[in-house]
Amino acid sequence: MRITWLGHSGFRIEIGDQVLLIDPWLVGNPMFPEDRRAEAISGATHLLVTHGHFDHIADTVAICRELGIPAVGIFDLMSWWEEQEKINVIGFNKGGTVQLGDVAVTMVNATHSASIGGPNGPVYTGTESGFMISGEGRTIYVSGDTDVMADMGVFNALHAPDIGILCAGGHFTMDMKRAAYAAKTYFDFKTVIPCHYKTFPLLEQSADALKEGLPGVDVIEPEVLVPIEL
Repeated sequence: MRITWLGHSGFRIEIGDQVLLIDPWLVGNPMFPEDRRAEAISGATHLLVTHGHFDHIADTVAICRELGIPAVGIFDLMSWWEEQEKINVIGFNKGGTVQLGDVAVTMVNATHSASIGGPNGPVYTGTESGFMISGEGRTIYVSGDTDVMADMGVFNALHAPDIGILCAGGHFTMDMKRAAYAAKTYFDFKTVIPCHYKTFPLLEQSADALKEGLPGVDVIEPEVLVPIEL
């Protein structure tokens, strides 16, 4: 398994027979070198979307058209894109599981918001979500944008993820201390990778508090476009 950070909340996950892009925001992302876009999306089989905010969906339609791959996410947003943008989609909802080749993806709850800007104000795009991604005998929890939730205890009981990709930048999501609390209270992760941080000065710039809060857990501060082999 190979996990590559694309900056902010974007990831490329090579697992089983799939290459999954998660919330890739490449154009206009201050952390991502745009001259390496082709490398980041090469061979992708599906594009997973956690929710409708611009920093998670800005490149979705263009990438799906370019590669001829489906967007995968909450039914409401997928249906709208299918109708308005004519891209291939796989729409499902919380508690549902879709099989992508050798990989099973279950949509789970998150607590945040989900909208895009419209001419008369925000247009709501279904609701926010996270994913449990299972393959190669491992399970990755992608939290999406969220705060700590008691739901996480249910997630662990049902899925027992050993890898956590957790938003942890604060202000818009849980911060490093809250992410550490969530991880140690509700999960038994072997590996934790923070995201949704460093992008702007408003967000946390270091994962030190996450590391301090999770002794015995391999907390990996990712580097953009540097693969993590697990």
